[in-house]
Amino acid sequence: MDEILFKYWHHKQFRPLQREVIDHVMQGRDTLVLMPTGGGKSLCYQVPSMAMEGICIVVSPLIALMKDQVEILRSKGIQAMAIFSGMSKREVDIALDNCVYGAIKFLYLSPERLMSELVRERIRYMKVNLFAIDEAHCISEWGYDFRPPYLHLSDLRELQPDVPFIALTATATEQVVEDIQQKLAFRKPDRGNAVFRTSFARSNLAYIVLKEESKFSRLLNIIRKVGGSGIVYVRNRRETQEIARYLLQEKVSADFYHAGLSTPDRGAKQDAWRRNHTQVIVATNAFGMGIDKPDVRFVVHMDVPSSLEAYYQEAGRAGRDGQKAYAVLLYNEGDKERLETNFLASFPTVAEIRQIYYHLCNYYQLAYGAGQFMTFNFDVGDFCTRYQLDVLKTLSALKFLERSEWIALTENVYLPSRLQFEVNPSDLYTFQVAHAHLDSFIKTILRAYGNAFDRYISFRESDLARKMGLPISKVIDMLEQLQKFEVISYIPQTDKPQLQFLLPRSDSQHLEVDRQHIEARKAVGKKQLKAVMRFLDDDLCRSVSLLDYFDEHDATRCGICDVCLRLQGKKAESRIEQIRQEIITALESEARALKTLLADVDTNEEDLYIHAIREMVDEGILIIEKELYVLNKKLS
Repeated sequence: MDEILFKYWHHKQFRPLQREVIDHVMQGRDTLVLMPTGGGKSLCYQVPSMAMEGICIVVSPLIALMKDQVEILRSKGIQAMAIFSGMSKREVDIALDNCVYGAIKFLYLSPERLMSELVRERIRYMKVNLFAIDEAHCISEWGYDFRPPYLHLSDLRELQPDVPFIALTATATEQVVEDIQQKLAFRKPDRGNAVFRTSFARSNLAYIVLKEESKFSRLLNIIRKVGGSGIVYVRNRRETQEIARYLLQEKVSADFYHAGLSTPDRGAKQDAWRRNHTQVIVATNAFGMGIDKPDVRFVVHMDVPSSLEAYYQEAGRAGRDGQKAYAVLLYNEGDKERLETNFLASFPTVAEIRQIYYHLCNYYQLAYGAGQFMTFNFDVGDFCTRYQLDVLKTLSALKFLERSEWIALTENVYLPSRLQFEVNPSDLYTFQVAHAHLDSFIKTILRAYGNAFDRYISFRESDLARKMGLPISKVIDMLEQLQKFEVISYIPQTDKPQLQFLLPRSDSQHLEVDRQHIEARKAVGKKQLKAVMRFLDDDLCRSVSLLDYFDEHDATRCGICDVCLRLQGKKAESRIEQIRQEIITALESEARALKTLLADVDTNEEDLYIHAIREMVDEGILIIEKELYVLNKKLS
């Protein structure tokens, strides 16, 4: 294990608990790992899988995170690939063949893909050594980020009965911990299954909650006082631009980020911040997941998150290097009211859900009984504008349609253009002879991408246009011609969320929606809302409050949050009054030098005594004569 860790990750030793988890996994036992954000969860499945023969299948709900993980592993010389929504059936087929017959060590899958019979059947023939379930809290309906496709993960047991599971999460209450094990069908305790936890406490992270009407001014003060790299989280895309513009006007290096930007723009902004060319990134919660930037000195929330789980994850992106960092939450009474309003909008009626489904089918012009397994680009803004729908209510309705397995929806994902030749080289040559006007274009493709016969290759239309000296529109036209002749399979790039219809279109009256699930989610949401409100208002150490929510009930005060500092301030004020009286009593009999005054003082209180003496001199209560402190008789 140590050799693998050093060879591929260049670490000389494991972090706390990693080695114990890995040893447990190597014994073939089901394992649940709870580690805070940045705690090193990925190594807990990557290292043991590298030590075993076969492939590790990793399930993750975040496509961007999967793609990042695959790129990181490949950069280390480890063969890995990802399969997710938006890929064609042929692409998936080729990728799965590589996993069955090739030397792939890690296959990353979105949970939606596991609902495909094609994927399930191929998994049967793979030599799987481990199933890793990332963001495992998504399987629990009691958690904050429930994803319906996760409910099918236990089906993997039927495909590979002897392969152990490792489930990993950074945010889970005790109820969610129990639910994860139950939903993943963890084998009985006598099989030696275990839950491994590191404390969610972050001793270097100061949680600060401030009731603030002038948020922009306060934000600027925080940035100037703390310095270093930071993230500012806001509620919507408009606010990202407004605040970034304000910071730039105040001479702060800042930029904005949200899911509506093009993939190249998002990548460029993220990279500039990562390299500290940009100090502050102002973003929606689409930013930050999977970004391992250790030197973030502050995370500021300009709006109140909907749950403590979300807040803990986002705030936890600060201070991963172990140095002092700040998580600041700014709020006012209007934020509380908005949170209540959003909560109510998050639970549409069954009639509203059916109406949104009806609009969705019309949006894509699906006939009754048609559309099963069809996938489309989905622009929620355009959809809501066309049918004059509330965005939050619509997104909530889509989640409930997912729960009832009518649709599957993924986040924004950039998929480059891809192509593959559908004929063999000799048939292609015959085609070139017969279609001279496409001959030079085909030759250009072959020179640039000679391996496009046995797999899909990624490419840019602009690159081909430059090589040919043609406009991009002409290149796209020729690609489409080749596709019509069935010479190539051509899939243009996309940068949109993907929506898939899992069942044929139903009429609204026969659309079954799980009412009980809606009520259960509402109960969970209400509990989470109360926890957030309590966190804002409690006069309790912020760290203790968070840890108590995650069922760590024996936590001690952090000493660095706003509540602890306020309490320390009150104690210090009270103690200084006592010290002032002690100084007056000591000087009533004779004048004394500073050294004499401090001779019998506890070392821990020297600063308080000096502070009190300076105050008393400034107020004229004490006079300094020949380096001796004397009581001012006039005032006394």
